[in-house]
Amino acid sequence: MSDQNGTNSVYRDYFFNIWRTIKSIAIGMQITLKYCFARTVTVQYPDMPPVLQPRYRGFHWFEAEKCIACDQCAKACPVDCIYIEKSGARKIDKETGVAVGGALLRYAIDYQKCMFCALCCEPCPTDCIHMGNIHDMSAYTREDMIVEFTELAKRGLQTPQPLWMQRDDAPEWALSRRQEWIERAMPVREEMIKALQESGAPKKEKAAAH
Repeated sequence: MSDQNGTNSVYRDYFFNIWRTIKSIAIGMQITLKYCFARTVTVQYPDMPPVLQPRYRGFHWFEAEKCIACDQCAKACPVDCIYIEKSGARKIDKETGVAVGGALLRYAIDYQKCMFCALCCEPCPTDCIHMGNIHDMSAYTREDMIVEFTELAKRGLQTPQPLWMQRDDAPEWALSRRQEWIERAMPVREEMIKALQESGAPKKEKAAAH
């Protein structure tokens, strides 16, 4: 009797696997056929902006005024493409939310090596590095693919601007997006510049020292 039950179980599993395989193929073909007969839409880039998903990982945004140069992003980077230099220890002033202490001498990313994996964003304790919405940044030399974010901060920028977007005859959507980047950084422009210089400890800490 047990042998018969065992045989029935083998047959049952055999036909169940066949049914599951056919079902999986049917679901896959249903999705394929759905897109096969869907209307094709061609985005007229660069006259029209590319379609970017909400969680698109483009060239970075960097908030220099919040960076404490802790190297956590550089340590998390699997290809070692982030370079950070500072003149001394930095920490966040709880009153202002701005980093104080040593000067942030350099924050650079080599986009010849960057995989856009976003692993640099997760460990940042001050949430100062983010994936952006820049999808294209061509350059004429390898050196130009190393973005010096500290140099951008001196100009009041948080993200690089592609060469073609800097032209006055760029498409209207590109000019609009470039203006959005400028306006986003404008309120903290002075703080970004201060981050590149030596600054004192927060007032509370000075009082405690006395």
